Amino acid sequence: MSESSGRCDTSALLSDYYQFTMADAYYRLGMEEVAVFEFFVRRLPDTRNFLVAAGLEQVLDYLESLSFGADEIDWLRRTERFSPEFLERLESFRFTGHVFAIPEGTVFFASEPVLRVEAPLPEAQIVESRIVNLLHYQTMIASKAARIRLAAPSAELIDFGMRRAHGAEAACLASRASYIAGFDGTATAEAARRFGIPVLNTMAHSFVLAHDLETHALRNFASYQARDLVLLIDTYDMSRGAARAARLARELRQQGVLVKGVRIDSGDLVIEARRVREILDENGCEDVRIFASGNLDEYAVEALQAARAPIDAYCIGTRLAVSEDAPALDCAYKLHQYAGRPRRKRSQWKESYPGPRQVYRQLDPHGRIARDVIGCSDEPIEGKPLLQEVMVFGRRTCTPPALSEVRCYCAEQLATLPVPLRVLEHVAQPPTKVSARQHALAEEVDQMPS
Repeated sequence: MSESSGRCDTSALLSDYYQFTMADAYYRLGMEEVAVFEFFVRRLPDTRNFLVAAGLEQVLDYLESLSFGADEIDWLRRTERFSPEFLERLESFRFTGHVFAIPEGTVFFASEPVLRVEAPLPEAQIVESRIVNLLHYQTMIASKAARIRLAAPSAELIDFGMRRAHGAEAACLASRASYIAGFDGTATAEAARRFGIPVLNTMAHSFVLAHDLETHALRNFASYQARDLVLLIDTYDMSRGAARAARLARELRQQGVLVKGVRIDSGDLVIEARRVREILDENGCEDVRIFASGNLDEYAVEALQAARAPIDAYCIGTRLAVSEDAPALDCAYKLHQYAGRPRRKRSQWKESYPGPRQVYRQLDPHGRIARDVIGCSDEPIEGKPLLQEVMVFGRRTCTPPALSEVRCYCAEQLATLPVPLRVLEHVAQPPTKVSARQHALAEEVDQMPS
């Protein structure tokens, strides 16, 4: 298992049922020529000025390892909907296509292709649902996390979202996506193990409540968990808890043990953080940091930063793991070409552009995004093409980058955002343009019989 990917082991049947019925029909009809599908987000949520791509490594893991076991094929057989020939082909099924994608951590905008699959039609169809599933969730979380990072550029950010994430896989992938977007650690042990993300060592109110005295609870936890120690101090009275933690920190310092911080989880965090900071400083604990948690998101963090609350680290839970203000992206995986012929959907409000596409990024003299031009994949357009070939004949073109490298790359990408797009308020127009050739190709396709 690689550090950056952390494969999610799942059944090949983790898909929409109609993918298999369509694939069966394709095989029976002899429709096995190369199809081009693209994943993109039709429009941004009202609360987003940009998105951050994430989930590619899990997609590539899935495509490389996809196969059907005997139990899965037997279940399909028992539904009595599939031809014997189709079921026989599934026994040796492997993804053999080519994949182009923008790197994880890349900033992108509406309508831009994030991933392109070029494969025999049945293969490209079968993998649709899982590809959307993996790219959608991590992109949604990474985009939320990036906004929190922009709201607090220098604070430590910790993912606290596991307990209210929508399932175990979501909890781990949320930790991964938020780390890519600039978070510093996670409280989810399995995500720390799987992806090599730093883990936060703190405590819960139950540990304090299980003791007769708060001082005993703090001392006992420190005795057995002395490394990277963060003490919870607001179970009863925050000021009293801060004073007790400060006294303990002074004692432990003489023993060579350092208290990393105290965590506050309730009340008016501006007022409480100032009070706690004062108590710590008065007791010679200027090095003890303040961690804050409790229903935080980018809006709350921005307000705390604006109020100059002396908070060093933010622990972000539910509102990150479910992306509370934008819990879904209007994304799609659409057929753009089959058997060499461009195709496009013309349904109202869901129109797509035909043919394989590319995004050409143009920067201004300051290194900020000036414009993204969406054009045909072979157009000679000024700018850096964002989509790169990442899979050939069903195999990766290179070793997955370390997650730390992806995280650094994402920070570089966020630095290229124009100032108006870095704010939390919605900006009406993203810096994108569709090329004249794309428009012309769409008009040409519209003239074809349908």
